[in-house]
Amino acid sequence: MEINILFPVLNEHLRLERGIRRTMEYCRKNMTVPHHLTILDNGSDDNTPEIGRKLAAEYAEVEYVRLDERGVGIAFRKGVELNTAEIVGYMDIDLSTDIHYLNETIRIFRDNPAIQYVNASRFSNRSHTTGRKWYRQITSRGLLILLKGIFHMKATDAICGFTFVRKETALQLVQECSNDNGWFYMIEFLLRAERDHVNILDMPVEWTEDYDTTVNVWKTIKNYIRNIVRLKKAFLTEGTTKH
Repeated sequence: MEINILFPVLNEHLRLERGIRRTMEYCRKNMTVPHHLTILDNGSDDNTPEIGRKLAAEYAEVEYVRLDERGVGIAFRKGVELNTAEIVGYMDIDLSTDIHYLNETIRIFRDNPAIQYVNASRFSNRSHTTGRKWYRQITSRGLLILLKGIFHMKATDAICGFTFVRKETALQLVQECSNDNGWFYMIEFLLRAERDHVNILDMPVEWTEDYDTTVNVWKTIKNYIRNIVRLKKAFLTEGTTKH
């Protein structure tokens, strides 16, 4: 079994080197399966490209890929397209989800062949979050309520920033999803997996808020609402039940 960890980044010169070095240190010390790290640069205009190329030159396990378009969605799609590992997924470069869950994810896939998708959750009863800002807690919980109310989502979190999938399932879902380039793509990816009856494990995690996040919360909320309406219409057009 081999795992490919995708890191979508945009103007992450402050966190990229630290995140990759910490991940490489952990993987080399603790992981017993081949691992590959893919930095997917969404058109950064700071010195992220220089840092990414330097890291790729230093570590044989690290690859740097430059994309002209911005957005987590297009980065994830490109990562899945280039992937050759049995397990592929993404982590946020801030490593908000405790890195030791990489080994737990590998164990889950190795010991449970029927599981196709591991979805990390900040909101499971057994999860533990630290330093979450009150307004981000409200917006995250609000999004969760909307997704459960409108799409009957079973998962307890949609965008924890830690998702891994078996290669064949990832390719199938990418084919079904829209070409949305933003964060909502990962929500659609999960919702379509549920709609396809993919065997998903909801994994409680330890998660720590990154206070230096570059995410614009209010812009993101408006984008989510617009895309929720779009996806609901798409599901109604496709039919409420997949056969």
